[in-house]
Amino acid sequence: MTHAAVAAPPVLRAERVVVRFGGLVAVNGVDFTIPQGGIVSMIGPNGAGKTTFFNALTGLYRPTSGRVILGDKNITGLPPHRVAAQGIGRTFQNIRLFGLMTAEENVKVAMHSHLRSGVARTILRSPRQRREEREAHEAARELLDYMGIGRSAEEYARNLSYGDQRRLEVARALALRPQVLLLDEPTAGMNPRESAQFTQVVHRIRAERGLSVLLIEHDMSVVMRVSDRITVLDRGEKIAEGSPAEIRADERVIEAYLGRPREGRAS
Repeated sequence: MTHAAVAAPPVLRAERVVVRFGGLVAVNGVDFTIPQGGIVSMIGPNGAGKTTFFNALTGLYRPTSGRVILGDKNITGLPPHRVAAQGIGRTFQNIRLFGLMTAEENVKVAMHSHLRSGVARTILRSPRQRREEREAHEAARELLDYMGIGRSAEEYARNLSYGDQRRLEVARALALRPQVLLLDEPTAGMNPRESAQFTQVVHRIRAERGLSVLLIEHDMSVVMRVSDRITVLDRGEKIAEGSPAEIRADERVIEAYLGRPREGRAS
């Protein structure tokens, strides 16, 4: 006798999340899940509420109502550093690197929550502190190599190309050892070849590091290549959800992006 497999719980879920700024409702009652090991994209026209929703998931905004659950933990309203410590790493639409620190130093900054040496050991240069320094150096170099920018480890972040700065942001997010990686416009500023390479990186991150990924992305070719599932927001509300093929054919999505055709308009 066979038994139906019990579906694993989602690694991250949002329940009826509302984000209101005064009289403006930016996100309106959105339910959303990321399955373990899934790659989910969130799309929508400009002003649809995508980044606001991202910010509610990661603690930059506190939801007006609703809940955000990571695994079995309610992380609603926790500050960003505590959300990161719980297992969510993210990048930003506008790059937020330390420009006058090297690429390696930027990655090391994200590792601090995992280091155990206290202030006294750091001052005294204890064997444990020296060992942690070596391990952090090796781990940072491994992540930079993983993202294809190991050659730039000693370069100041501000001197990297735009595409390499994007890759450095992902390396820094991975240094948090997250369960879920949130990518906000990760291919912005990349040419088509770089964007195609980045989709391969996302699949590698899922396959080799066991992470779940959520990305906001305007490049529809990237979205269709990389996603297991796509969620569509419009004016703060979820209007569609499904596979890339389902979303491509969804009339509500076509209308949200292109507008409703006028009656009697010639084709």
